[in-house]
Amino acid sequence: MKLDALLTAIQAESAGLAAALKTGRIPVDFPAALGLRRAARLPVVTALYQSLQTPLLLLTDRMDHSLTLLDELGLWLPDAPRLLFPEPNPLFYENAPWGLATRRDRLAVLTALASYHIPGAVTPDQPPVIVAPVRALMTRTLPRREFLKSTRLLKLGQVVQPEELARLWMQLGYERENTVVMPGQFARRGGLLDIWPPAEAQPIRVEFFGDEIENLRRFDPGTQRTVAVLEKLQVTPAREFMLQDEAQVQALPLQIAPTDLSVHEFYIPYFHTSPSSLLDYLPRQAVLLVDDYEAARGTALEVEEQSIGFRSEAVRDGLLPADFPIPYLSWSELVDAMPAGRTLGLGGLIGADGTEALSEPAELALRFQPEPRFGGRLKPWLDHLNSLTSQHQTVMIVTRQTARLHELWAEQADPDLVKEWHPEFIEGSLGEGWSFNPRTGPALHLLTDGEIFGWRRPEPRQRHRPVAEAPESAYADLQVGDWVVHIDHGIGKFIDLVRRTVDGVEREYLCIEYADGDQLFVPVYQADRLTRYVGADGREPSPTRLGSTEWRTVKAHVKEAVVEVAEELLELYAKRQLVEGTTFSPDAPWQQELEASFPYVETEDQLRVIAEVKRDMERPRPMDRLICGDVGYGKTEVALRAAFKAVMDGKQVAILVPTTVLAQQHYNTFRERLAAFPAEVEMLSRFRTPQQQKEILQRLSQGKIDIIIGTHRLIQGDVAFKDLGLLIIDEEQRFGVSHKETLKQMRTEVDVLTLTATPIPRTLYMALTGVRDISTINTPPEERLPIITHVGPFSPRVVRQAVLREIERGGQIFFVHNRVQTIGGMRAYLEKLTPEARIAVAHGQMNEQELSQRMDAFSDGQVDILLCTSIIESGLDIPNANTLIVDRADTFGLAQLYQLRGRVGRGAQRAYAYFFRHNRRQPTPEGRERLETIAENTQLGAGYSIAMRDLEIRGMGDILGMRQHGHVAAVGFHLYTRLLADAVRRLRQVRPNEPEQAELPETKAMQMALSLPVNVDLPLRVGLPAEYVPERDARLRLYRRIANVSKQSDLETLASEFADRFGPLPEETHNLFYQVKVRLLADAAGVSAISLENNQVVLRYPPLPEAMSARPFPYLGSNVRSGKNSLWLPVANQEEWREQLVEILKTLIEQKFDLHGQA
Repeated sequence: MKLDALLTAIQAESAGLAAALKTGRIPVDFPAALGLRRAARLPVVTALYQSLQTPLLLLTDRMDHSLTLLDELGLWLPDAPRLLFPEPNPLFYENAPWGLATRRDRLAVLTALASYHIPGAVTPDQPPVIVAPVRALMTRTLPRREFLKSTRLLKLGQVVQPEELARLWMQLGYERENTVVMPGQFARRGGLLDIWPPAEAQPIRVEFFGDEIENLRRFDPGTQRTVAVLEKLQVTPAREFMLQDEAQVQALPLQIAPTDLSVHEFYIPYFHTSPSSLLDYLPRQAVLLVDDYEAARGTALEVEEQSIGFRSEAVRDGLLPADFPIPYLSWSELVDAMPAGRTLGLGGLIGADGTEALSEPAELALRFQPEPRFGGRLKPWLDHLNSLTSQHQTVMIVTRQTARLHELWAEQADPDLVKEWHPEFIEGSLGEGWSFNPRTGPALHLLTDGEIFGWRRPEPRQRHRPVAEAPESAYADLQVGDWVVHIDHGIGKFIDLVRRTVDGVEREYLCIEYADGDQLFVPVYQADRLTRYVGADGREPSPTRLGSTEWRTVKAHVKEAVVEVAEELLELYAKRQLVEGTTFSPDAPWQQELEASFPYVETEDQLRVIAEVKRDMERPRPMDRLICGDVGYGKTEVALRAAFKAVMDGKQVAILVPTTVLAQQHYNTFRERLAAFPAEVEMLSRFRTPQQQKEILQRLSQGKIDIIIGTHRLIQGDVAFKDLGLLIIDEEQRFGVSHKETLKQMRTEVDVLTLTATPIPRTLYMALTGVRDISTINTPPEERLPIITHVGPFSPRVVRQAVLREIERGGQIFFVHNRVQTIGGMRAYLEKLTPEARIAVAHGQMNEQELSQRMDAFSDGQVDILLCTSIIESGLDIPNANTLIVDRADTFGLAQLYQLRGRVGRGAQRAYAYFFRHNRRQPTPEGRERLETIAENTQLGAGYSIAMRDLEIRGMGDILGMRQHGHVAAVGFHLYTRLLADAVRRLRQVRPNEPEQAELPETKAMQMALSLPVNVDLPLRVGLPAEYVPERDARLRLYRRIANVSKQSDLETLASEFADRFGPLPEETHNLFYQVKVRLLADAAGVSAISLENNQVVLRYPPLPEAMSARPFPYLGSNVRSGKNSLWLPVANQEEWREQLVEILKTLIEQKFDLHGQA
């Protein structure tokens, strides 16, 4: 391990301490705390863990400290299992369920410790290190005895009834679902049981032969395919309480009885009367280390005091019965339960009773001393480094700028000394460093970015396990009662999946109702002909008349209209191709060094987008790329890397942002990330005085500034660049029309990169049709958790609870009140409602200096509540602010609400967003619809869904102009886009000589462009039987997924996935896959229809051109007749004709017959 040299020395010095802990001999009069400085505590924890090799619990005062320590432990103990035991999101006495991630993390810890108490159970290879805040320890949990009693071991060959297992799992708290995609779920399909125990990384499939377990397979929740085979499986409880029967729920007091019999952790004290905590699960040899005893005690007492206040309020308001059991253990109860002789405090000096301060820190603490701080002055730091290495002292440097600092050191160091003795540079991030003076030998030094640059380490980001979605979840947009568009028959209403018998063959169909109640039954294998109708203004469409020419006429009109739009698009694109721009050089070594200093792990999407941007920059034509990624998905990092690439080629970069506050934040980010490189970053906004602005403009025109960040001030006439190479626009939709004209002019001359989270409908449309290059970042950073969103009338009680919850966990709150005139009154109201909170006001009409100071105070954590207008809407990134409260949210636009919600949930903590409407006044219908949409779209990456919904709420006039508006209403947005993409493709085929036409991007709409329908109707029973896939909605989604398959290899993969997920394919499902296979082959062979006539399978081709009299078919077998446009295959034996039909189609494909019969 990289830090071994430091740890070996600390381990030697702490050997006596480790021996006392191992034998449980920490005496009562031993200092309850060692008095270690904060930066020295984790190295000591690591040294003790390595010496003891036993489970270790590290107790902190607050959740944010736990996350920071867990994050830093990754550097000290990279190979040990590091577990977080989080505190629940709701406060004590708050009737609300815990978050899924909280449940999973807590149960993983309980499972790991329970294995030490189960005779014969396999304990972890390496003992775990558990980090827990004090409130997590106070929270009551399932008694250990109940947990152990409920744990079940399943093995191959074991005899157990599947029904009995399913019943048991329900008792253990598992939820029955159709598809298992999250921990705590199980599903049953015939002889298959899927289950995901919370402590397992992936779900497990249990396959039965009768009542015997035949197979145990681990599977991927995203693909539902098997990834590993197991021999045994331990199933533990899925929640921290046991429910024996419904009588327990019915016996609950009326005030707190759930309306739908669904219970959660709020009821733990009722279901388990004996208080129990994590400390009960610790094995006999485990050690408890307290980060800071006094801080933990203070937090626990504060939580107790607050909870008593909450309880009395809730009892007074009738929300709690007066005899509600206490849901937590008090501090004194925790102290009694701490392992005697194995508990040790690391931080501040206190006596054994937790009150009197001791005068002397332990000898070990005195061996750690602080390192000097250099605040970014690299010359004195290099001198210090040379002085230490010349004395042969061990120096470790943990930094986010490894390569650059190593390069700086190597440039000036003595070459002979470098060979003999040199510092070690380690990529990473720690809060602070220290020097350690062992009893014997030279001192050892640890230096971090804190000492070198004066940086705080980045906020820790909890590693969020992305929630998997079933492979067919993309097809969940179609529900019974939705308006749909059938490509060939027009607009109707989807009624249901129905079974019908036609010509003696029973099949499942999608029933669509048209005008006058006429119904169309669409075979399930043609489900791809349907799309959901998205209208122009949210109004209901008129259904089409079946059998009339109405739909053909409408479609023909729209096709004509889109050709005009397609020509405009191609013209615009062709102009871009002709302009010569800057061709940037490939990445320089410094580029790689800058990218290595990014403190987080890039997502796959981020890396792909960065590669696309660089590829554009290295081409001669000017870049015009739109990056669409949800708030906090890492768009700024893409922009930073592009900007640095331009600077490396001697070009200037302008970054245009909508608000002064965001300009200041980008300025700070760019300054910090580029500190080790010779790049000059400056800001132009009203936070700068007129004199400063004048000096900046002068330096900009002389080329002395490399990167300039500013608001619309940047595109005023007096701003001149010496050599501008790249323009980055953040949230383009926030700029006015006149600004956009200036930007449009700049687009033809320099590379332009636009960043947005909620693409306005026009941008969305341009991206869909391929006018602008678009990159989307769809995957959240690993750490992001979806935001809990509350929509409802304003409630002082909810506001107070929200504020206190956030303050208690060390966080901050945005309170948005969008009227400057009454913001003072709201401040007075909040001060009365939450006297515990420190409040600051910020709005756009304030003096620049004052606004800047207020924002800085909030960023530095000196303020609890920032009461502000919507100036925080754009791009502000404060990871410690995790609660957002919006007053009169119904008066905001949908994109605005989404942007506001994006200000929270950027760090490791679970975030909350409260959107309040007026108590008495009803919101407008549009306002209500906007609030409903924001409440529904809480999943990560909801930006695109919200943009599509905005399209429906606001209408499409602003996308296409009123001229095309009616055409969209006539056929729906999806079909309109497909027709437009088809028109663009056709025009490109007839204009092959236009410059770089191949460059026009293949967008999603292009790939979906209308294909010639192949109608396959064979005398086979096809479908997914209800006993194979019982749930109707799941069948509908699977039918649509099967119908959308376009490749033979994908069809085979899908068939094997079905066998894995649902068991062996029944005959109907085999036939369904066969029919789709025939359709794909027929499409490739140019056949237009296959059907059964007079006991013969007929293959029909489109009519021949007039110039051709016959179609030259190859020899296809003695029993196959051919005509001018058809082939006939007699149906004798079903197996034979099925195989022969496939062979015939393959032969036709090999002969490469096209639609007109020409080889």
